[in-house]
Formats: sequence, structure tokens, C-alpha cells
Amino acid sequence: MAIQSLFIILVVLLVLLALGVPIAYSIGIASLTAILQIVPLDVAVVTGAQRTFVGMSKFSLTAIPFFILAGNLMNQGGIAKRLVDFVMALLGKLPGALLVTNSGANALFGAISGSASAAAAAVGSMVKDGEERQGYDPALCAATNGASAPSGLLIPPSNALITYSLASGGTSVAALFLGGYIPGLLWALCCILVGVLIARKKGYKGIPGKFDWKNLGVCTLKAIPALSLIVVVIGGIVAGVFTATEGSAIAVVYALILGICYRNITVKSFWDIVIDSAKMSGMVVFLIGVSNILGWVMAFTQIPQAVSAALLGLTSNPIVILLIMNVILLVAGTFMDVTPAILIFTPLFLPIVQTFGIHPVHFGLLLVYNLCIGNITPPVGNTLFVAIKVGRTTLAKTMPYMLWYYAAILIGLLLVTYVPMISMGLPMAAGLV
Repeated sequence: MAIQSLFIILVVLLVLLALGVPIAYSIGIASLTAILQIVPLDVAVVTGAQRTFVGMSKFSLTAIPFFILAGNLMNQGGIAKRLVDFVMALLGKLPGALLVTNSGANALFGAISGSASAAAAAVGSMVKDGEERQGYDPALCAATNGASAPSGLLIPPSNALITYSLASGGTSVAALFLGGYIPGLLWALCCILVGVLIARKKGYKGIPGKFDWKNLGVCTLKAIPALSLIVVVIGGIVAGVFTATEGSAIAVVYALILGICYRNITVKSFWDIVIDSAKMSGMVVFLIGVSNILGWVMAFTQIPQAVSAALLGLTSNPIVILLIMNVILLVAGTFMDVTPAILIFTPLFLPIVQTFGIHPVHFGLLLVYNLCIGNITPPVGNTLFVAIKVGRTTLAKTMPYMLWYYAAILIGLLLVTYVPMISMGLPMAAGLV
């Protein structure tokens, strides 16, 4: 029954997605179709509605709309230029200074805004003119911009990690946030190293002359207000001063005050930001609610146990099982957004890895790191296409450079997968694990 239910869910889901049905409706319909072999239609529909309501009624879900609003306020608040200047002052001496700056600024802005596509659009636009003046290859610039943008999704505050916390049954958000720093910075470092190597080959040099400490000081002072958001919110959550939900509300107030002080947010623009945030939040929260139907169907039909038995039937080696999971997630990530993929694969794979003693925090960061790669891989790859559009180039010209970035990012994925301390070191040091 479990294998048959899983087959029905996958087939119906793929067919509906191919027909262009929104992901939330596709998940709900596929789940109800699978359960109809066990319960009558009226019972399935009523229970599905109840599970959706229960899934959307969790207090911790409030953090997601607040962080989305805070990110949108930051996007409009004039933050990107200050972060670009700060990273340029810090890393501008390296070969391919603008490529390095793009990668570093994407990590910071992506963390603050909570959106890889927003980071690629904002930061990419900031460095594009300089890259054109210095004769950088537009395709290389687009590849660098797109490849580095998702790194910020791992660095807190991260809606993806909050979603995983809910899907995993309440994994500590504070531990996930603290554990996300090193994997996120590792992703950014991989992109920086590739950028430096290609820049050396092409002869792109850094800023000439001695290191300018005065300029670094000025740029740091200008960037501190934006960077302080991460320190205040995450520091408060980790220290237990407030919860993730309370921290998200504080982030909104902080971002609003910052935008007003920078004179980039008006009454009209604030209203537009609120409307856009409400629409985005509605989609995300509804998706989480509908995915609760999927979780109920999986539990009722014992799909996770069947998948676990199937994988363990192939091998009992945790190294091989993690490799198989990574391949499945990489393939799924090319077709699905991060949030629905987290909601689908967490209940499937988490029970399996826990049998090998893998901590939910470690698996969560492995999962999110893996699925974030889907942001920069066709055919979905929204972040990659934003970067290509900003760079005014084509996919065909960009992909040869992307292959180098894919290789480096995948090496980072293997490190996150098989070196648990990359994810667990900081939470353990803070006593959260």
C-alpha cells in the first residue's frame, strides 16, 4: 500500500506540474488521490481541510511573513550599495575584484533580504557598470552573480530553515540558524575561489595600490546598520532573549526604521511593500498548510517506513545512503522550489538518517544546501535567469562558466554532508545541541 501510494503521489504530482497547476494545488490533489484507495472521498476531503487548517495555525509560522516583510523592506531600503562598498573595500585587492565583491555582497544581502533572486538583481545591478567599464566578460559576471546568490539563503535569518524546522517536527530554529553560518559562508567561499582562479586566467586584476584602511573604516561604518540586523536578531534568538517569531517582528521594525533613515521608503512604497509581502506570505503559508495533508497521507500509509526499508535494502552504509539522497535531492531541486521540496522530502528522509545517528540540524542544513542548488540549475533556476537578465547575456554563454561554479558548490555539498562539524560546530559550542 505504501509503495502504491507513493507511486500515485509522484505520478499525479508530476502530471499536474507539467500541466502548469500551482505547486500547492498539485500537492493537495496528489495527496488526496493517494488516500482515496483507503478512505472515502468525503472523509478524505474533510480530513484534508482539517489538516490544512492545522498546518497553517502554528504560531511559529508567524515568523515567515515577518521575515518576508523585513526582507522586502531591506530590498527597498538602500542596503545593497552599502554592502557592495563594504565588501569591495575588504576584498577588492584580490584578482577579479568585482567578481569577488559580487560573491561576498550576495552572501550578505541574501542573508538580510532572504531572497536569492533579490540578491542577484540588487547586487548584480550595482557591480554591472564597473564590470562593463573594466572589460569583464558579461557571461562570467552573470555566472558569478547567479552562483553566489543562494549562499545567503543558508545564512540566517532563513525562511528555508524555519520551514524545515516545522516540517521536521520542531527542530530548534536557534540551532539551525547558528548552524547555517558556516555552510553559507562555505558556499560563498567556493564561489570566491572560482572567481579568483578564472580572473587570474583572464588577467582581471584587483584594485591597484596599497590596502586602504581608511576607506575600509568608512565603508564599514556605513554598512554596520545593515549588518547589525543579523547580529541583533540572531544574537537575541540564540541568547534566548526572544523567540524566532519575536525576532522576526523586531527585524521588521529595525528594517523600517533603517529604510526611513536612509530616505528610501515612503508611505506609498511602504504600502506597496506590505501588499507584496502579504501576497508572498499567503502563498508560502498556504503551501505549508496544504503540505500538511501530504504529511498525514505519508504517515497514514507508512510511506517513510517503506522508503526507509527500500534504501536500507540496497545498502546499510550511511555514506552511500547519504549520496543516494543527495542525488535524488539534486534532481528534484532542478524542477521544484526550495520550500515545497523541503516539505516533501523532510518526512521521507529524516527518519532514515536518524537511524544512523545523524542529527536533524545536520540533515536540515544538508537538505537546504542541496535544494538551494536548484535555484541556479535549469529548467527552473529562477536565480540563474535573473542573473542572466541583469547581465544582459544568454544561457548558452553563461553555462560554460557555471560548470566551474557547480563543481565547487558540489564539493561544498560533500563537505557539509560528510563533515558534520561544519553544521554542528557552532550549535554545539553554544550549547544548543
